Formats: sequence, structure tokens, C-alpha cells
Amino acid sequence: MVMKAEIPIPVPNPDNQGFWDACRRGELRLQRCAGCGRFRHHPRPMCAACGSLDYEWALASGRGIVHTFTIVHRPTLPAFEARVPYNVVTVALEEGVFMVSNLTDCPLDEIRIGLPVEVVFEPLTDEITLPKFRPREAR
Repeated sequence: MVMKAEIPIPVPNPDNQGFWDACRRGELRLQRCAGCGRFRHHPRPMCAACGSLDYEWALASGRGIVHTFTIVHRPTLPAFEARVPYNVVTVALEEGVFMVSNLTDCPLDEIRIGLPVEVVFEPLTDEITLPKFRPREAR
């Protein structure tokens, strides 16, 4: 059993339930439009490219690069105060969408734009698991 989180917890809704269910299973799934084939994130009912309401939850690679980042020294919510300093990264996924998350297993002074990363999952509660990222090993 996972303990109750001390930070605000995402609230699933009909548009994003498939995303959170997949994260709980350790999978990164994104909505892919059945009309034009484009991936989208954040989950939403309609494709912004073609207007289709049809989509599937497609398995994503979980790989990307750090597009931009910041180091937070003064949190906007008191719940995050004990975590400062911490990073917030925007990851450009191979599928062409961006995700905002945190980078784990990486000293703050080693984060850089273009850093190759891969998804990892952090359970917050029994229902919610967050996708986070860590540096990919050079191959």
C-alpha cells in the first residue's frame, strides 16, 4: 500500500483516466488521434489538428530530451517547501509532444537542455503514479 501523498494529487477525469491508469501500470500512454494519427498531451476529448473525437491510448517510448528546465528555490505552494531546491523540466518526447515533470537521479547542476531522458514512475497513492524522468545512459 502506498502512503497518502503530502503534495497535491492529480484528480483523474474522463479525458485523462486512461493516462493515469497506464502510469499506475508503469506504462506511458498518450492519446493518438484516430483521424490523423497525431499524438497529443495533455489528454483532451478533441484533436486540435483535425477535430476528430476518436483516439486510442497508444504506448509511448518514454524517451525524450530536456527541452527546458528551471530550478525552484521558492515554491508557489507551501506543500513543496520541504523539497526546495527542486527541478521542473519540460521534456520533448520522441512522439512530438511535451510533458512537464521532474528529473530524478540527476544532480541539479548536471541538468542541461538537450539531455536525453527516459520515463520512470513514482507512486503517490494506490490510485496515482506520477511519470517522472531520469537521464538515459549513453549506449
